[in-house]
Amino acid sequence: MKINFEHHQTAHCENGVASNLLLNKGLKLSEPMIFGIGSGLFFVYLPFLKVNFAPGFSYRPMPGAIFSKAAKRLGIKIKRIKFSNPKEAQAALEKNLEQNIPTGLQVGVFNLTYFPEEYKFHFNAHNLVVYGKEDGKFLISDPVMDFATTLTEAELEKVRYAKGALAPKGHMYFPTHIPENVHLEEAIKKGIKDTCKNMLAPVPLIGVKAMRWVAKSIPKWADKKGTKVTNHYLGQLIRMQEEIGTGGGGFRFIYGAFLQEASVILKNEELKELSKEITAIGDLWRDFAVDIARVYKNRNSKSDIYNQLSKSMLHIADLEEAFYKKLRKAIR
Repeated sequence: MKINFEHHQTAHCENGVASNLLLNKGLKLSEPMIFGIGSGLFFVYLPFLKVNFAPGFSYRPMPGAIFSKAAKRLGIKIKRIKFSNPKEAQAALEKNLEQNIPTGLQVGVFNLTYFPEEYKFHFNAHNLVVYGKEDGKFLISDPVMDFATTLTEAELEKVRYAKGALAPKGHMYFPTHIPENVHLEEAIKKGIKDTCKNMLAPVPLIGVKAMRWVAKSIPKWADKKGTKVTNHYLGQLIRMQEEIGTGGGGFRFIYGAFLQEASVILKNEELKELSKEITAIGDLWRDFAVDIARVYKNRNSKSDIYNQLSKSMLHIADLEEAFYKKLRKAIR
């Protein structure tokens, strides 16, 4: 069983799976376009939720939300199924393959045998496509890799039933309907408005207010919890930013590319200028990550570093708030 399926590498797994699955059905949409229409830019801070013994930080919405929102706004229908029984999950997947349906899966990263060791950690919201089975092995298109690969039945079952937070529970999904005419203009506007609403939300748990809460907490962690715990928290912050789903910096670059495409489709020059602005903010996120990495590895020579990191993040939050306000006005 092997489906005629093109593997394309992308920056983020969920965007990549969505883009590759839709391309297989004849709808060509770039990764940035899916990310922007699906309102992928996000920030949430959950201090009461511990992940790897650190507060919950995320630069992305819940797994599946990007593709689901993009599909809804484009009139695409997706079928999603979870299975309590691994054997039923495998049988359903194989039935899809027999019917020439490439299928998206949510899996855990830690036991993916083709991942380099340094990238293996307990994160259960990774996405990939299964597009066939040969010689007892499933054919895998993982969009963050530059090559297609394979997993045995046992290996695939292990990652489909990884334990812990966001356990996949055999989750598989695939498009069942794509309209003949996709209305990109309206979908783009809805995606942008939703992103601005989320990032400018009045509650402190999400958006720029959440960024400010984290920024102001950094010196407090140092005072109350000490250097070791603070550095662990900061390490988790940049892992979520730079490793899990490309996060802070990478997402800003993808969104900049989306705004460039959107400016042409909507004939809106303001969006082109704003794409440069969010890209520059992405550079600041990357600089912020480098500074934290130096602290984490005890290579920092700056004094009063925790206050400086706090000020850097507050500055980024100010820039982002101004950006989303301008973006909201640009598409009214």
